[in-house]
Amino acid sequence: MKAHLLSTADLDREGALQILDTAQELARVADMPIKKMPTLRGRTVVNLFFEDSTRTRISFEAAAKRLSADVINFAAKGSSVSKGESLKDTALTLAAMGADAVVIRHSMSGAPHQLAHADWMDAHVINAGDGTHEHPTQALLDAFTLRNHLADHISAPKQGSVGLDGLHVAIVGDVLHSRVARSNVHLLNTLGAKVTVVAPPTLMPLHNDGWPCEVSYDLDAVLPQVDAVMMLRVQRERMEGGFFPSEREYSQRYGLDERRAALLPDHAVVMHPGPMNRGLEIASRVADSDRSLIIDQVRNGVSVRMAVLYLLLGGNESALSEVNA
Repeated sequence: MKAHLLSTADLDREGALQILDTAQELARVADMPIKKMPTLRGRTVVNLFFEDSTRTRISFEAAAKRLSADVINFAAKGSSVSKGESLKDTALTLAAMGADAVVIRHSMSGAPHQLAHADWMDAHVINAGDGTHEHPTQALLDAFTLRNHLADHISAPKQGSVGLDGLHVAIVGDVLHSRVARSNVHLLNTLGAKVTVVAPPTLMPLHNDGWPCEVSYDLDAVLPQVDAVMMLRVQRERMEGGFFPSEREYSQRYGLDERRAALLPDHAVVMHPGPMNRGLEIASRVADSDRSLIIDQVRNGVSVRMAVLYLLLGGNESALSEVNA
C-alpha cells in the first residue's frame, strides 16, 4: 500500500483487493470477547475534522482503538482553527505531538493532498472526505458490503481474490456534489463492476467524460437492470440556487420509494452512505426494508478502516495471524 490513502483513483485492483481481504480478516475482531489487537500499540492516530461528522469520525476512532492505537480527536470548532490558524500550522502542531497517521476531513477539495505532499509532517494521511472531491474509505466499505452480500452474483476469477466482476451498480441522486459518487465510480470500475450514474441534468457534473461509467436521467429504466442501487444524499448545504424545482418533484422523479424498489431484481440491494433525508431521496420503508444494507455499511466501515490503518502503519504480515494469536 502507498504511504497515503487520498483517492480511489490511486488504487489498482491488487491494492484495493488487499484492503478488502484484510478487512475480511479483521472483521473477526468484532466477534472476539475483547475487541482489541495490539498491532498499533504506541502509535498515534489523529482525527482532524474541519467538517462535522458522526459516522466517519466515530468509525475511524473505533478502528484505531481496536488496533490499540492512541487516538486524538481534533475538531475545528473551538480550536485555534476557528481563530484563523492555517492548515500548515495545524499540521506542524500535530507533527510536534508525534502523530503517526492523520485522518482528515475538510470542506476544501484537495486539502488532504496538500497535507500529504507538503513538507510539514511525516505522518500517513487518510482522506476522510474533501469538499466535493473524494471519500475513499466510504467507497471501500461500500465495495466490501457489496462483495459480502452479492457473492453469488459475482463472476469469480480463475485465480486471486474476488472483486465485483459482473455486478451492475446504479449511483443515484446528487452526483454533482457527491464525493462518495466520485470515489465509488472509480473503485467499482477498478474492481470489475459496471456503473451507471443517474441524476437530474442539473445535478450531473458537466465534465464527466473521463469517468468509467454510463450516464442516465431515467431511474425507472435503470432499476430493473442493476444488482445494487446506491442512493446519494441531496446536499442542500452545498447548493446555491435552484438545482430542482421542488423537493416534491425531485422525490417523484429520483427518490427511491416502494414502487421503484419493486422494479429491482429480487436479489438487488439498496445502499446509502448516510445521513439520509428520509422521504426525499429514499422512503423510510425502503431504507428499513430487507433489501437495505445501510446498517451493514456502518458496521463494515470499522473493519475497512481498521484494514487501512493496519496496512499503512503496521501490516507486515497477514492480519489473520494476529487475529488468531
